Amino acid sequence: MSETDWENCYRTGDTQWDKGEGSAGLADWLAAHPELPRGSAANPGCGFGYDVRAWAQAGFEATGFDIAPSAIAGANERTPEANAHFRLGDFLNDQPKPDERFDWIFEHTFYCAIDPSQRPDYLVAVKRWLKPGGQFLAVHYFIPDEDGPPFGTDYEEVNARFSSDFELLENWIPRSYPNRTNLERMFWWRLRS
Repeated sequence: MSETDWENCYRTGDTQWDKGEGSAGLADWLAAHPELPRGSAANPGCGFGYDVRAWAQAGFEATGFDIAPSAIAGANERTPEANAHFRLGDFLNDQPKPDERFDWIFEHTFYCAIDPSQRPDYLVAVKRWLKPGGQFLAVHYFIPDEDGPPFGTDYEEVNARFSSDFELLENWIPRSYPNRTNLERMFWWRLRS
């Protein structure tokens, strides 16, 4: 198993996953839920920050995490919103300070970008970064690939991974990029007390 050099991908422009816009499913979901209490939202693997900006524009205090310095630099260059922040760091392994936990975590294909052997660490990290009763909104990419990234997953694997620690509030097929139509599924979870 070789680990992806994400910084090199950004420096060389090898970012085929970057669609130049955020998740359509997130945009639709935020528009459909104007009643949500505003709070803090985190986006691991934020890249150039499209989804972080969407949360910020909807009135949340939004923070993006990425391990690639060039991604964070690019996100900062593209972001005028004062309530959007970017943090160079390892979401899977960094430890939050007590006041750094979030009301929301939003993930868009970060889960499929990491090696499947890291998925137990991913679950622990989501729980570590969320406030008690926090909510987890995720867009998962359902593909069979084992030689990623992206690495495949499916409904059964995602449900089995999260259902013990989270209550599933809703799941659906979101609007997506043309090459991912009907391959993504969105999950809305609440951390169990």
